[in-house]
Amino acid sequence: MRKLALSALVALLVVAALPVAAAPAFPEVIPLPNDFGAEGVTVGRGGTFYAGSLNDGSVFAGDLSTGEGSILVGAQEGRMAVGLDVDDRSNVLFVAGGSFGSGYFYDAATGSDLGSVQFTSGPSFVNDVIVTRQAAYFTDSFRPVVYRVPLGPAGQIGAGFDEITLGGDFESVPGGFNGNGIAASADGTTLIVVNTALATLYRVDPETGHADAIDLGGDSVPNGDGLVLEGKTLYVVQNFLNQIGVVELDPGFASGEFTGAITSPNFRIPTTADVFGGSLYAVNARFDVAPPGGGATGIEFEIVKVDKN
Repeated sequence: MRKLALSALVALLVVAALPVAAAPAFPEVIPLPNDFGAEGVTVGRGGTFYAGSLNDGSVFAGDLSTGEGSILVGAQEGRMAVGLDVDDRSNVLFVAGGSFGSGYFYDAATGSDLGSVQFTSGPSFVNDVIVTRQAAYFTDSFRPVVYRVPLGPAGQIGAGFDEITLGGDFESVPGGFNGNGIAASADGTTLIVVNTALATLYRVDPETGHADAIDLGGDSVPNGDGLVLEGKTLYVVQNFLNQIGVVELDPGFASGEFTGAITSPNFRIPTTADVFGGSLYAVNARFDVAPPGGGATGIEFEIVKVDKN
């Protein structure tokens, strides 16, 4: 018996000493289809990512752990896909429709078209979207408004929409690209919007549209595009600067301090980002070589992983 016990112990020690294979690292760069025209990215259930195409409204979906994916929503005539967000309750993917003045809703698992809403028929660029427990809010870069699509307790999409005028400190530069990226506090009672033309961040009341400029102590956010808010830390994608600015906000979101910037040699005009675990995932829009509608071909697009700390 003692010899058997000793043999078993030796076997356990040998097994324990064997090297353990490390879990495969998440890829640092995830390729998207060539000429995709990427601009928006979001992360949904289980590390599934979604990227939208400015060119034809299609949506690519994949797995952050492997980088593998495929087209979830095929090309849509008369549509483009700009900013995106997923409601984790209903697994609905919300997509901003850019110059078509629309918002679109898709099943994030199957890509099925769940409907759309036409916000305006005039000059418009519906740029980004954020989902809260109460509503989905869309920005318009050519109009000083936020569009609100009401949501039910389980994420059901309500009827119609509200057009909320941005007031208070919010200013629009005629002919400029104004309201762009949007984020929301965890409880949905505060929105944060960046004005790209003025390099300014605003705290916005989602009920009234009243906007207060966030005091950054003399700093600004030039080339501000997509926003990611995690607690009181705001990540500002600064497209042509090829960086993600980090702003630490006060508890009321009235002021903040620009504490640094996240860079990567893989950034090639990132426009939007989302967070998963300890990382940010930013999509390269390649606007330096592939401006929207420019007709360039053979252009590579990708999603880039960076440490958020």
